Amino acid sequence: MSESIEHWEASIAELWERFDSLGRDEGVAAMRDLTVACPVTDGRAAFELAGMYDSMGFEEEARAEYERALDLGLDESRHAQLAVQYGSTLRNLGRLDEAIAVLRAAPTHESTGSTPRIVLALALHSAGRKDEALRVAIEAQIETLPRYQRSMRNYASALTSKATDERTERSSNADR
Repeated sequence: MSESIEHWEASIAELWERFDSLGRDEGVAAMRDLTVACPVTDGRAAFELAGMYDSMGFEEEARAEYERALDLGLDESRHAQLAVQYGSTLRNLGRLDEAIAVLRAAPTHESTGSTPRIVLALALHSAGRKDEALRVAIEAQIETLPRYQRSMRNYASALTSKATDERTERSSNADR
């Protein structure tokens, strides 16, 4: 990374550190200034501007910038983060089918962990698909459990399938 992009990245990080002290217009204006100064032509400036718009409650403006960032291209980490943020923005805009599609296609990356699946659960819930939402939320956490993983998989599966209660109960006892 060149010195100028390193400086730009540091300026972005510093702005996000000050986020809680910024007003809506002030935050957006500061990020716009930084995006104009971005020394590269990939989608990172649009991604950062979209994030600021999003965080300040300007969802429609955020949506357009997320789409621009995708068109320009992003590194793996930012692409994974964009999927979460863009999916959440689409959900907030009531574009639930699009949100669900974006979140289902979200790349796996350590920078987001299970967040895409949790936001997917929220989008499914907003779409009235409550059992599917709960299943996704449970499944998003299974790998973090020290025990009862098989039981939780079976309980989650039973929410959206014709699995019998007896099978789920039997599996629960086997995890002990």
